[in-house]
Amino acid sequence: MIHAETFPVPPSFAAQAAVDAPRLRQMTDAASQHPDQFWLDQAGRIDWAVRPTTASSSTFGGDVAIRWFADGTLNASANCLDRHLVTRGDQVALIWQGQDQGQVERLTYRALHQRVCRMANVLRGLGVGRGDRVAIHLPMVIEGVVAMLACARIGAVHVVLFGGFSAEGLADRLVNSGAVVVITADEGRRGAKRIPLKATMDDAVARDGVQVRHVLVLAVTGAAVPMHAGRDLPLNPLLAQAAEDCPAEIMGAEDPLFVLYTSGSTGKPKGMVHTTGGYMVWASYTHELVFDHRAGDVFWCTADISWITGHTYVVYGPLANGSTVVLFEGLPSHPAPGRWWEVIDTHKVTTFYTAPTAIRALMRDGDDVVDRYALDSLRLLGSVGEPISADAWLWFHEKVGRGRCPVVDTWWQTETGGILIAPVPGAVPQKPGAATLPLPGVACVLLTDKGAVIEGEGEGCLCVARSWPGQARTIWADHARFRQTYFTFSPGYYFSGDGARRDADGYYWITGRIDDVINVSGHRIGTAEIEDVVATDHRFVECAAVGIPHDLKGQGLVVFAVARDMAEPGLAEAAALAVTRGVGRYAVPERVYLVPDLPKTRSGKIVRRLLRKIACHELDGLGDLSTLADPTIVDRLIAEVARVA
Repeated sequence: MIHAETFPVPPSFAAQAAVDAPRLRQMTDAASQHPDQFWLDQAGRIDWAVRPTTASSSTFGGDVAIRWFADGTLNASANCLDRHLVTRGDQVALIWQGQDQGQVERLTYRALHQRVCRMANVLRGLGVGRGDRVAIHLPMVIEGVVAMLACARIGAVHVVLFGGFSAEGLADRLVNSGAVVVITADEGRRGAKRIPLKATMDDAVARDGVQVRHVLVLAVTGAAVPMHAGRDLPLNPLLAQAAEDCPAEIMGAEDPLFVLYTSGSTGKPKGMVHTTGGYMVWASYTHELVFDHRAGDVFWCTADISWITGHTYVVYGPLANGSTVVLFEGLPSHPAPGRWWEVIDTHKVTTFYTAPTAIRALMRDGDDVVDRYALDSLRLLGSVGEPISADAWLWFHEKVGRGRCPVVDTWWQTETGGILIAPVPGAVPQKPGAATLPLPGVACVLLTDKGAVIEGEGEGCLCVARSWPGQARTIWADHARFRQTYFTFSPGYYFSGDGARRDADGYYWITGRIDDVINVSGHRIGTAEIEDVVATDHRFVECAAVGIPHDLKGQGLVVFAVARDMAEPGLAEAAALAVTRGVGRYAVPERVYLVPDLPKTRSGKIVRRLLRKIACHELDGLGDLSTLADPTIVDRLIAEVARVA
């Protein structure tokens, strides 16, 4: 459902923005007409040991080769730290806010540089060198950021692993990456819960094929954990003894910076490889352009660092641009609703970037909660992770942004390295729920399911016609899978796997994964369309639609809905009526299940694969549930489906 209202750029915002509408047109034209020169100019936004003379030599054909700035050399850690020491060494780089209000640590760029050098020297002392893989398995503490930058400093490839993975999930990634060192913690904190990180990692490291030589254990909670002689080392004493200076290893632009595993719904996880030069340019470029970065900004992206959003917009983009970054350990409503708003007011956050799932959860707390806070430091809001409904967009804009803050709804993927489609806030009017326009240099196209280009208004498969600097280079140890997954749908195009529609203004509206299209009696219905119309009934916080086999229709529609008041009568009928009115009678759901929550990854993505299996009563192959933020929700969903059946 397309929301008709357009929100113009506030004149006061546009007057101070680095990129206004004329400047955006100029950039878009330059990137299209003279791409090599445009990207070489953009390469100048970071520091190079040897500045590149070539932009891209990429091809989407044949065996597929993605290369950017290939004759340049640099270090990513130096770009986030050393380059700032003279001009902003005493500026706060990181504000770490723990779960409790009094748990706060502020690190200047100079202090962060010293911490990173200490960690890098610890790793070097263990024989870690250029190209070695280091697994980082930490909660949202400063040492997570420090470890990433320390790896980059010595040329090691970091592999950040989600703290909620099972031992099996960790072992799969350790084996595939060939990690030689793991950095973990005794425990993680998540509200009142303690996450047994070290115990789970012990189980993982003991499995066949794991090549880990050392496990470094950070004391977070101080819990006593078993230490295996000859392998495990307490990290805190090693850091205290390490030197505060560590020369940065000069890397080639195409040397790997990190491997990050996607939480693919089927098959083994894919280790996306991002390299140093192009990724750093893209992280800096998109952070500055999309978030209108200004000196003095306090930037808070709520993503875990184990997600690509945490890599690009908690660590590399903001720090490369000299921002002050908030790193938050806690939950949105712990110990009480309003915790996030308290953090914004306390630290004077100017830019707040979070996921629609979190926005809906905050809506559920009630307007009276957000109204208790000033939020007057906010200048810009952002959304990431999945399409945002118009209902959630409007609430975010009106209640959190007080109607004055533009909302940048961003579309991108682990594979893209950074944002591809978003409204540049000083230049592009916003439409609730629309990702809007591709950034300068991003050549998005819509294709039919047969691979034909769709011109003008239309709906189809979202693809990209030309490479961009932040694009993943390959899947670790499986380039054939990389080519097969992303470049065979239509030769010459990168296939995102997402569907989109383009309106008369050229704005893109993400309709969800292509495999999240349900075919009901010959009618193709995007799950995002169903979910949007249910969200127009404000009694529902969120929902997810999935398709199930149907003898007559081919597929039937099932909706799992979370209501504000689960005890209110007639909710299932109301959800079905919303679909009938908003889409048509042909789309009426076979079932509406009222559930307390939906299965989501910690990054906020709804795992529709699980919902489909539960709705179909296929309970033998649910797979690894450890990627879920709350694995216990699965049993509750199974019970509700069984009860209604």
